[in-house]
Amino acid sequence: MSTLIAKLWKMRGGIHPAFHKEESTRLTIKQLSIPPQLIIPVQQSMGDQSVLVVAVGDKVLKGQPLTEFGNTRSGAVIHASSSGTVTAIKEHPLPHPSAMSGLCVFIETDGADQWLDSDAPVELSSQATVQLDIMGLAQASLEGLSHDKILEKIESAGIVGLGGAAFPSAVKLAAAGQQKIKTLVINAAECEPYISCDDSLIRERASQIIAGITILLDLLQAKSCLIGIEDNKLEAIEALQAALGGQEKETHPIAVMVVPTQYPSGDARQLTQILTGIEIPKRQHSIEYGVLCHNIATAYAVYDAVVLEKPLISRVVTVSGNGVVQPQNVEALLGSPISFLIEQLGGYTDQAERLIMGGPMMGFALPFDGLPIVKASNCILVSSKAQLQLASNEGAPVSNQIMPCIRCNKCAQVCPINLLPQQLYWHAKAHDFEKATAYKLADCIECGACSYVCPSAIPLVDYFRFAKTEIKSQQQAAIKSSRSRERFEFNELRKLRIKSEREAKRRQHKEDLRKKKAAEAIAQAAKSADMPVVISDADAEKMAKQDAIKAAMARAKAKKMAMQAVKLKDDSSDAV
Repeated sequence: MSTLIAKLWKMRGGIHPAFHKEESTRLTIKQLSIPPQLIIPVQQSMGDQSVLVVAVGDKVLKGQPLTEFGNTRSGAVIHASSSGTVTAIKEHPLPHPSAMSGLCVFIETDGADQWLDSDAPVELSSQATVQLDIMGLAQASLEGLSHDKILEKIESAGIVGLGGAAFPSAVKLAAAGQQKIKTLVINAAECEPYISCDDSLIRERASQIIAGITILLDLLQAKSCLIGIEDNKLEAIEALQAALGGQEKETHPIAVMVVPTQYPSGDARQLTQILTGIEIPKRQHSIEYGVLCHNIATAYAVYDAVVLEKPLISRVVTVSGNGVVQPQNVEALLGSPISFLIEQLGGYTDQAERLIMGGPMMGFALPFDGLPIVKASNCILVSSKAQLQLASNEGAPVSNQIMPCIRCNKCAQVCPINLLPQQLYWHAKAHDFEKATAYKLADCIECGACSYVCPSAIPLVDYFRFAKTEIKSQQQAAIKSSRSRERFEFNELRKLRIKSEREAKRRQHKEDLRKKKAAEAIAQAAKSADMPVVISDADAEKMAKQDAIKAAMARAKAKKMAMQAVKLKDDSSDAV
């Protein structure tokens, strides 16, 4: 059998928090209605921002590109999630840890949900009829398509990594195409508490996911695919096995690898190590080791793009926590306000005190619920302060007061990167960033495992993020200073060059003038002595030029005097 237990490697450290996934997986994925207004950020991926191709007042259709690539192709194209009218293009707060604003396209939806093409993508949702139809569609879609064409479809669909990093998938696949990829790793671990969007997606659309993985295998020419999934997702594991169906053989390239439930096994580097035994250093990429990792939701988006020719305009989002009436996984259009999702699930409870995007370990607080759902939005957590505290720190004191470090070393024991969080904390707190760098601060993946086990409730990750930000600011300041110094030095050199050139011209002019006077003196002496004047060819040429200049100046002076005389005559006539 190519599924279930095979050889696995052990991840260092890690924790076992209460996962709270059953709250949002009791019900199937809910298809949300169309919100009255969509707020679609122009920048929703790592890389350069694409260029807008719509203006205020334009009518747009579902799936219509709102942007196109500029000088580079490192970003991702953005599409209209539904049909309607562009009512504004302006800055708006984004769901981002920095609470920054970005350019957004505001669309007033018309409710028609009309696709750009007359034929809407075919949706095969019935799991009873599925496998042959979907795999047949996938195989038929690949026939006659070159790898470049498949890559172009993925790029034009605006697909990014849906695990949270939002790196453009086409860029990642193109870079992998330059290397020899032996193993494709599909990340279905989803290890963070409360987040269950991938779990629900696998349960309900496993066949489409397997079809998407098949497309990626064909594109990468990889020999095998390992789907890493935690052992607490029994229904999802069964769904993947059923989707593989009769294709489950020893020689089949796709294998379902069930890994122990442990946080943060869902980190790409950690999962790669667990499945393959290959430990990827921080400053290197997995493709250098013949491995490429993609999120399982990304594989589903690839199926949509290549088989159904459907761009990435929606995603499954977990909405959970004791602050929402009905926790559930929903499929929301990109650009839907978070408030709309909460409203569709019954609204807030009286315990709603915190709004988090992501999970309690690595998520970040949102200032208000008017922010839009973007490609990187995998979870909206609405919770009370007490629930969030329990979810992010099992050893926090009842008073919720941060206590001094007791040097218990628990943080180092659970760190999956084998760092020394205690030392990093001291150096970050003392603003000794040079020593923090020496202790490999940059290698920290900010998983929050150290903060979770800290009995003193020290927000260690917050200190690490602060130190990273300060180090980055210092580096940027150093780069800016270096560039300023280079510009200053260049300007000084330019001034010296100009001064040197002027001095050279001045010296040459003096030398020419000296030679001219000497030649005139010789000519005058020869004339007085009634002797023939011997002048070199160079001096003769120079004197000829000077005579020509004098003649031209004389003619110009005569012309000017003549014009003045005519003007005087005209003025006299007018006076009479």
